[in-house]
Amino acid sequence: MSVSESIPAQPDAALVLTVEEAGRLLGISRGLAYEMVARRRLPHLRLGRRIVIPRAALEALLNQPQQRN
Repeated sequence: MSVSESIPAQPDAALVLTVEEAGRLLGISRGLAYEMVARRRLPHLRLGRRIVIPRAALEALLNQPQQRN
C-alpha cells in the first residue's frame, strides 16, 4: 500500500494536519508525534502558537527511501 492510498487525496482534504492527526495516520502516540516534532524528525510549521504538519511533507517523508543508521 502506498502513502497516496493511505492518505486520501481529496480536493476538500486539508492541506495541513494537526500533530495528533499525523500521529494517528502514522500509527504512533500523540506524545511520540510531539517528540518527533521537537527533535525535527517530523516536518512541521508553526502558525502562531499552533503546530501543523503539511500533508505534502508527510507524504514526501513516507515516500523517501529508508536510511540505515
